[in-house]
Amino acid sequence: MIVLGRNFVRTHLTHQDTIPLMRQAMMALSRGETIQPLRSILRMEAGRMFGVMPGALGPRGVFGAKLVSVFPGNAEQDLQSHQGGILLFEPEAGRPVALVHAGEVTAIRTAAASAAATDALARRGASRLAVLGCGEQGAAHIEAISKIRTLSEVTVWGRSFERTQAFARRMGERTGHAVEAVEQARDAVANADIVCTVTSSADPVLLGSWLAPGTHVNLVGSSYAGPVEVDHDLVANSRFIADHREGVLAQGAEFLAAREAGLIDDSHVVGEIGQVYAGDLTGRETPDQVTVYKSLGHVVQDLASAQHLYERALEEGVQAAEF
Repeated sequence: MIVLGRNFVRTHLTHQDTIPLMRQAMMALSRGETIQPLRSILRMEAGRMFGVMPGALGPRGVFGAKLVSVFPGNAEQDLQSHQGGILLFEPEAGRPVALVHAGEVTAIRTAAASAAATDALARRGASRLAVLGCGEQGAAHIEAISKIRTLSEVTVWGRSFERTQAFARRMGERTGHAVEAVEQARDAVANADIVCTVTSSADPVLLGSWLAPGTHVNLVGSSYAGPVEVDHDLVANSRFIADHREGVLAQGAEFLAAREAGLIDDSHVVGEIGQVYAGDLTGRETPDQVTVYKSLGHVVQDLASAQHLYERALEEGVQAAEF
């Protein structure tokens, strides 16, 4: 079995590679070609969680599982919030062939999935990006979105203005974009036509009344029923598209909160992003429509990434260890 650590993943799983991988994986999921039960989440104290995500890229495709812990406090220790591994099995004899660093894959594939969704749902001329959240996903989303749009403005917000300023400086140096830090979330999104929420907040950091007509929003930070990053108004008054309908109906916190408030029903989830990619569902209907992509993240994304990395490792002659 080959073990692929963080540095190998970072080097060989580029956004240019991963964005089309996410499109293909999500189309396969929407067509029912993959096998994927809902994730199992073990909740512990202080917001810490352990998740188990099994699945297969088709009845005869590679299969496996991601085992991952989520510790929100890790950022204060300069550690990834997501820790764990993706165990990949080959379909011929059922052998485990690769163990892949889950934290790095999660960071890259989540942002790449948002970029693919943005490419499909944002207006063609959209160029002003606002990112709410200054952690690892904030950085990954700036990098990924810049691969599908020529960005004229990048504005970032976080709870600590000092940290936000430091983040803006780092991202400006890393990407070459002028990244502006602001003290208020409302100011960050005031001129944006693409917004990414990538916080660990339990309560809304973004209100629908702040958005200009035609804005596209990627809701990313909350990955289970509980924390909500946006208010009911934004959910209820948007064209709401899921990464996976079944997952959002069960675990999409912002959708569930608005439904519990009696503002929407299940039909408000108009479909899945994979259907949009395949041309089976209209994404944006009008230039002034606010579109929302609700991202929970799915094991088919992890398996597609892990398979890509495994194939790259074979090409480069990475040696397997006995198992």
